[in-house]
Amino acid sequence: MTQINPGRSALVSGLAISVMLTAAPSLYAADETKKSEAPAAKPAQPATKPLKLGGPGIEQERSFPKIVSGKWTGPKTADGQPDVQGHWSNTIANHNNFTDPQGGILNDPNPNRLAKGPREERAPSRVSDPVDGQVPFQPWALEKVKDFQAHFHDPVKPEYIEPLARCAPGGIPKSLFWHGYEISQYPGYVLFQFNSGTRIIHLDGKPHLPDNIKLWNGDSRGHWEGNTLVVDITNQNGKALFGRSGEFISENGHIQERYIFSNDGDRYTYEAVLSDPTVYTRPFTVTVPARKWTAKDQPNGWHFEVEPANYTGKVALKEPILDQYERICAENNGGFGLVAAEEPKK
Repeated sequence: MTQINPGRSALVSGLAISVMLTAAPSLYAADETKKSEAPAAKPAQPATKPLKLGGPGIEQERSFPKIVSGKWTGPKTADGQPDVQGHWSNTIANHNNFTDPQGGILNDPNPNRLAKGPREERAPSRVSDPVDGQVPFQPWALEKVKDFQAHFHDPVKPEYIEPLARCAPGGIPKSLFWHGYEISQYPGYVLFQFNSGTRIIHLDGKPHLPDNIKLWNGDSRGHWEGNTLVVDITNQNGKALFGRSGEFISENGHIQERYIFSNDGDRYTYEAVLSDPTVYTRPFTVTVPARKWTAKDQPNGWHFEVEPANYTGKVALKEPILDQYERICAENNGGFGLVAAEEPKK
């Protein structure tokens, strides 16, 4: 398999387990430099935080294998679908930053959340085409994104509050790099169980919903081509964002997805073409790597949020049952303007 290299060119969660590399600005924000407090004769060189594959951190790898479409040789479900059921998560970062996944939130005022090292040492942009790694926004849309970024930590208007902070569904594609999620399969459809809602991909050939029905995750109709789940998404409500960096698609948008699974069932590559003539100057491609988590992995508070059940009464099970946490939504006072900050006592 070929490797996608990081040379090509999303607010910290309230979860204490996050060990993210945060904050460097992208094309939309300003300076990446930070003055060292070390003596001038020996300036401190910030080191890139190591990433550990399989660990609990948000970022697990900087580059990833490209999986190509082809024949499926793995196990199948009773109705003939490639069996890809299980617990999954992306491997490079959460939704703090869409085009610089390991760069943190743009304009973050906290100096302790600055990304270390040059951009090329971090994971590539989720935008794989165009090659500059940026969303090809029309000028008005780019100004809207910049305005959101400038006010994310100073939300003086409701539109500066990210929808997920209000417990809204994450939308597509953000739901695929928020927390881990579970994929289940049934005759005629594939079910995604996200941390912020669910999504059904219909495989029965029925047409899309009427145009006047709009959904946070859109309306998904799909089919299998060998090892690849091909999905067509319409009927989006245009309210979700791609990350805390503010990128978006409108209700006029159209997404064509390809979930390309490895035949060992351990990974997949997500490739999606997003089109919206009212927002973008051209269609663009999003690429997100994902890996599967099993009972052999240690549960953690981000990618693999499960509680293994090892017994039925006092009888030990041969294989543990992995029970996904039923997480309630709670607004996060750790960011979004840092509204919970307390004035120091005099």
